[in-house]
Amino acid sequence: MGEQTTVKFPQEVIDEYTALGVDLHALFSAGHLGNRMGVQIIEASAERVVGTMPVEGNTQPYGLLHGGASAVMAETLGSIGAMLHGGASRLAVGVDLNCTHHRGVRSGLVTGVATPVHRGRSTATYEIVISDEQDKRVCTARLTCLLRDAPAPTATATS
Repeated sequence: MGEQTTVKFPQEVIDEYTALGVDLHALFSAGHLGNRMGVQIIEASAERVVGTMPVEGNTQPYGLLHGGASAVMAETLGSIGAMLHGGASRLAVGVDLNCTHHRGVRSGLVTGVATPVHRGRSTATYEIVISDEQDKRVCTARLTCLLRDAPAPTATATS
């Protein structure tokens, strides 16, 4: 769970964020919650975001992958796709998350793949399919994000 992977980003995304002095890997990570849950981002572009998450440590009392864990993974992957679609000048804010849980999984690793359903000027919607190691669908989710203008950087006063 603690190993670090290198996320594959399209070159134009790397160039855009590097020019702004933004730490691309920190910005498009699983965040604090996702990191605690072991979510690893493998590939990220506006067209496709792929990540993995261990089942161990993310189960409910019956020993099955917790539905909330699937929701965290889905929102993480879909939000990254929406942020990449919006670009460096926009922020993606989740406004709707829907998850359908198809089957239980007790061990191993699940993989989530987020692909766009709609990418507009003010919203982006992604479908996220989470599958087990046998490539059986565990959860299907849909996330819609509002795209807002990023706040302008504030100048810091020198004393």
